[in-house]
Amino acid sequence: MSRAYTQLEKKFKRAEVLGEASAMLHWDMAAMMPKGGAEARAEQLALLATLRHSMMTEPALADLLNEAEVDNDLNDWQTANLYEMRRTHTHATALDEDLVEAMSRATSTCEGIWREARPDGNFARVVPALKEVLNLSRQSAQAKAQKLDCGLYDALLDQYEPGGKAADIDPIFARLEEFLPDFLQSVLEKQKGKAPIRPTGPFAIEKQEALGRKFMSALGFDFDHGRLDVSAHPFCGGVPDDIRLTTRYDENDFTSAMMGVLHETGHALYERGLPKEWRYNPVGAARGMSMHESQSLLVEMQVCRSDAFLRYAVPHMCTAFQGQGEAWNLENFIRLYREVKPGFIRVDADEVTYPAHVILRYKLERALIEGDMEIEDIPAAWNASMEKMLGIRPESDRDGCMQDIHWFDGAWGYFPTYTLGAMTAAQIFDAAQKALPSLDEDIAQGRFTRLMDWLGSNVHGQGSKLSTPELLKNATGKTLDPEVFITHLKKRYMD
Repeated sequence: MSRAYTQLEKKFKRAEVLGEASAMLHWDMAAMMPKGGAEARAEQLALLATLRHSMMTEPALADLLNEAEVDNDLNDWQTANLYEMRRTHTHATALDEDLVEAMSRATSTCEGIWREARPDGNFARVVPALKEVLNLSRQSAQAKAQKLDCGLYDALLDQYEPGGKAADIDPIFARLEEFLPDFLQSVLEKQKGKAPIRPTGPFAIEKQEALGRKFMSALGFDFDHGRLDVSAHPFCGGVPDDIRLTTRYDENDFTSAMMGVLHETGHALYERGLPKEWRYNPVGAARGMSMHESQSLLVEMQVCRSDAFLRYAVPHMCTAFQGQGEAWNLENFIRLYREVKPGFIRVDADEVTYPAHVILRYKLERALIEGDMEIEDIPAAWNASMEKMLGIRPESDRDGCMQDIHWFDGAWGYFPTYTLGAMTAAQIFDAAQKALPSLDEDIAQGRFTRLMDWLGSNVHGQGSKLSTPELLKNATGKTLDPEVFITHLKKRYMD
């Protein structure tokens, strides 16, 4: 191993530690920080962002990369790590330090305004700050597109889905747009007259939290290396050794928060399962957000909405809330967690309507980045698209274009990874079921070790050694195939 490669590992570790510090500050801002701390937090995050950017763009780093790339003594992991180092360096050098600092300040400010304006659906209040974020995001896209030799949207997408291209996503989403409208109507017709009975509350928040923790522990979450808190928008943050999950509770409905916790637990298990020997190196990081979302959706949708999991979970629900009667039997909970109903809120959407939420956002954010739309156009375009795709129209921007944090936090290019992740989850779980006989029986008994060990070997422990298509092919035998997801939907909702 060359001196240059060893030096690179040291430099990237220092930069990653700064990134981890930023991650913890972001979590605190969302879960704990008083609103009066927003200005100081913006300063802190801006400084960390510029320090990390300086490390990633110093001239010595380019020299070390060039020197290490002629080293013939690197093993497969080191070679993959060097490739990811180069990709990270390319993204960093595309942006000057002033733009990085400005983006950090703008997103911190915009996120704070969004948190205050969202409850009242006051989109006008956040428009000036969001226009600044979009302006800087367009500048970032232009700079990265030139460096990466790709389109504006692809340049931002690459941050979340390495190697991802809109040209590859378009036909996949087109297949879903072709399939879903008629399928949705068939499911709604099939479910007509069979509405589930919703358990009536109130459900004490402390009991909801205890139930969530019980299921988190059963799935393998280690509370010595993580915690569960509350935020306006559920997320999984922190770092692999200190994972911070959040959810939001409704005293009248425990089912939503429970599935939110299980979703974020899937993210957390992926983070904890990343290869420890490659911590602080790019090759040891998660393989992009479609793979990350696949792990959260595998846990929430594939596993925890299955008949097998509900056979395990319903008795615990009944015990937690002293539930009795028809609303609390297994068959009703199966209907409850299979209920398909167009709704406004993405994070509460069922499997069948969820892709429409993502496709809507994907089309809008591409138009915004590419200059075909402006911020002021968002509410009307959002509402029209929602009505066209799902037949509903939000009465307030709170339940429309203000519901997600992503654009206000500068995460342009993220949204398509949700539905790519859903399809990936279906494909990976299908492979796991074929590889692990009697997996459903394990799940029904609350035993998840075999599944998590299989995921650890085939997904989590692979880090970023392979590209997303290679990782998926190694785990399932083929690259992403939307027909596997379509088959899953037909089997779950129509058979």
